[in-house]
Amino acid sequence: MNLSTIKASLVAIALTLTVSGCSVNPVTGEKQLSLIGENQELAMGAEQYVPTQQTQGGQFYVDPELTLYVREVGQKMAAVSDRPDLPYEFGVLNSSIPNAWALPGGKIAINRGLLTELDDEAQLASVLGHEIVHAAARHSVQRMQNAQMISLGVGVLGMTLTDNEWAGLIMGGAALGAQLALAQYSQGDELESDHYGILYMKEAGYDPAAAVELQEIFLKLAEGRQSGFIEGLFATHPPSAKRVEENRALAQKIGTGGYRGNEVFDKKMAKLRSLQPAYDAHDKAMELASKDDMKAALDKVNEAIRLLPREAMFYSLRGRIYQELKEEDKATADFEKAVSLYPEMFTYRLYNGLNALRQNNLNKARENLIKANETVPTSIAFLRLGDIAVKQNNRSQAIAYYSKAAEAGGDVAEEAKRKLAELAQ
Repeated sequence: MNLSTIKASLVAIALTLTVSGCSVNPVTGEKQLSLIGENQELAMGAEQYVPTQQTQGGQFYVDPELTLYVREVGQKMAAVSDRPDLPYEFGVLNSSIPNAWALPGGKIAINRGLLTELDDEAQLASVLGHEIVHAAARHSVQRMQNAQMISLGVGVLGMTLTDNEWAGLIMGGAALGAQLALAQYSQGDELESDHYGILYMKEAGYDPAAAVELQEIFLKLAEGRQSGFIEGLFATHPPSAKRVEENRALAQKIGTGGYRGNEVFDKKMAKLRSLQPAYDAHDKAMELASKDDMKAALDKVNEAIRLLPREAMFYSLRGRIYQELKEEDKATADFEKAVSLYPEMFTYRLYNGLNALRQNNLNKARENLIKANETVPTSIAFLRLGDIAVKQNNRSQAIAYYSKAAEAGGDVAEEAKRKLAELAQ
């Protein structure tokens, strides 16, 4: 879905605000405002699922069996939901930040950083059941209907991609999907998802007590103010003592006991847990790099690569560190390695393209930046594609790329506007 299509859709939604559309919540049976039809709901989820995954770390491809396991548990829970016919998908994302989210239409993801906090399959089922309710009850769609999400431009023109030197804006549909994934749910939505998620657990044969334990764990972690949880799960799913107590009351009412799946869960998690030291080393390298201690960061990322040499994320980080250390040839080799291991990941293409442009390798830069934008369009990629077009004496193409970059905000947009003005002279 391109930016113009997103704008047109939002205009249509805004115009319908004068018409009171009503529907029934598929989970609760209660009447609710409905400005977005089911076909639109399914289309948005399908279009934004892959881009949104990539803005949150990309697929955890080094352990495909773990993704299959999560998918099996998710489909087991989805089968007993109030909307079993939604085109559910379940993915594991390569991020240490503990989080899980759902897009419209049943497109659900859980980070490896949250999986490592769980004790058994019943707790995993609780997480997935909670997200299934968000999708089945159309909570994301309802949030889109508030003033923030359907204002013409503010909600979808862009959102911050990173806070590093390649800072840019995610544009169009990818921005909308990321905002839906990262927006905070209301307390009512959270309680509703807890409630029906527990009912789904009971129906699927899981022990509802796992949902209570999960919320107790989250509440303790939130009180401990662990930064990863504050930035991840708790930013979108704020825990509370009220949630713990309501979950406990419901679990006791319907009866605890059921499948826990400790042994199966431990077996399926064995590889990820064995790889955790590599990801810990990577995360420490990121922390050191953010403090400009590049030599120590290099030592840590090298440790990560020794432990897990087929993880693209590690080479991408090392390439960025080598850039800071002015070791351009090594940086180039690492960005190429990251792309070769995970060619679909837009950030690796973006870094590779920007690096190639610094070396004036225009064809390589253009190819990688175009590939990056095919998955997740960013203003920084459009801006640099404009620079490449100028260098290649393609004025009309440069204008088109700069115009796209100018639709964003901040320094990137200002640079694009300045360059557009120069071309107009």
